[in-house]
Amino acid sequence: MDDATRPLDLERKVPLTAVVLIPPKEVWGPIQTVREVHDPQFFRWMPHVTLLFPFVPERRLAEAAELLRPAAASIEPFEVTLQGFGHFTHESGTGTAWVTPHPVSAMAELQSALQKAMPWCDDVLMFSGGFTPHVSVGRFRSRGDAVRMTIRLDTTWEPVRFMAKEVALISRSGAPNDPFHVQITLPLGAQSAVSAEEQPSAS
Repeated sequence: MDDATRPLDLERKVPLTAVVLIPPKEVWGPIQTVREVHDPQFFRWMPHVTLLFPFVPERRLAEAAELLRPAAASIEPFEVTLQGFGHFTHESGTGTAWVTPHPVSAMAELQSALQKAMPWCDDVLMFSGGFTPHVSVGRFRSRGDAVRMTIRLDTTWEPVRFMAKEVALISRSGAPNDPFHVQITLPLGAQSAVSAEEQPSAS
């Protein structure tokens, strides 16, 4: 079976692609201010909420997008507020600090809809707490350092608000300094399912 005929669900998932929700650039400022100091992945990843990762190889992103398009269309755009902090502790003993995108229920609904379209891409559910929507802001040498950062940020952070209107399929080459790039965007909401041919023509 060659690459062209291999079913998409039999493709080996790779850490070089993902499906994410990216805040609009006009609200990146406070997020990036923290990440630039504390996040070693600052140049590799844009601010984002991970929805599906790892994902299919880049050469098959267009196919995956068509599977995901109806799922994205089933979720109406919603307002997101980045407020409140949490942390993960890794097996290495290091910690990651993150800010929560509210409403968490809407994020979970979006992730669930996308995963139902590609059920084998379920890696974000394999943590003890299941899917935890988050925007990472820093990686730290210990859990204690991560906790201290979340406490400090909670006292100074001003909520960041934006409308979630689309999800993005992103990829990178794998070169050490190569960042992720947006390859395809899928609009949220039923209106996105209406084709250009179905739109009323201007009079």
